[in-house]
Amino acid sequence: MRFAFSTLGVPGMPVAEVLRLATDTGYQGVELRAHPEEPVHLGTGTRERATVRGQFADAGIDILAVAGYAKVAAALDAAGEAALAHELNGLVLLAADLGALFVRVFPGGGDRPAEAAEADAVRRLAALAPLAAERGVRVLLETHDSHRTGAAAARVLGAVGHDGIGALWDVLHSWLGGERPADTQTALAPYLGYVQVKDVASAEDTTPLPLGTGALPLAAALAALGRTGRYGGGRTDGRASGDWLCWEYEKRWHPGAAELPALLAAGRAHLQHLLDTTASTTA
Repeated sequence: MRFAFSTLGVPGMPVAEVLRLATDTGYQGVELRAHPEEPVHLGTGTRERATVRGQFADAGIDILAVAGYAKVAAALDAAGEAALAHELNGLVLLAADLGALFVRVFPGGGDRPAEAAEADAVRRLAALAPLAAERGVRVLLETHDSHRTGAAAARVLGAVGHDGIGALWDVLHSWLGGERPADTQTALAPYLGYVQVKDVASAEDTTPLPLGTGALPLAAALAALGRTGRYGGGRTDGRASGDWLCWEYEKRWHPGAAELPALLAAGRAHLQHLLDTTASTTA
């Protein structure tokens, strides 16, 4: 199992500093938040993309994912539909240029009837799948907002039925949706790209906490992964495959939370302890 962290936890940090942080704290990958507030986003030019890719390669750190904000289940008019298609294509091309393994997208279905929201999500993801496969990138639908459980996300992914489209399991949202980790893993196993871990005090207080100090069932989630074996975490062309846990510390949305850099080494050690415990109990 390999470890990554999201730049959501270090808002605006320059790439060189992110890489030093990853190297110093023992992380093998980084999930890059793709937003105009950040150093890397859809407007980043070709030369800058090549520079970032080279920086990561020189440091020996993988770009796990480009974390976009496209909402594939949203209700849109014709102009919105065109804009979403442009955004989705742009995220895939950005990920490919950077050498990233994955692209993250959201459901974003809001209060729409599930049938209509899922039909739109299936149609849009199916249209994107050939480009993703061509560029060696998997697009992952995160368990989030309108489709926060594994069961809900799997309905969409099963209907898409393409290896270029998969799932990102956010343990907070499946927990908020009332789904047991074992059930989430079962639902997402055919599609799973990687897992976002985090910790919070309660369903009412989602201020980020150091891993292992809150209420999220991280041990149960990792145990569920361990019981079912390794899951597919690599490119569709077979390069750099592996299993990833990514700490998404939501510092950007909670500026009063503790600073992430000082927590990273202990967080990685906690995840490794949980993995070692799971391995010893299942041996």
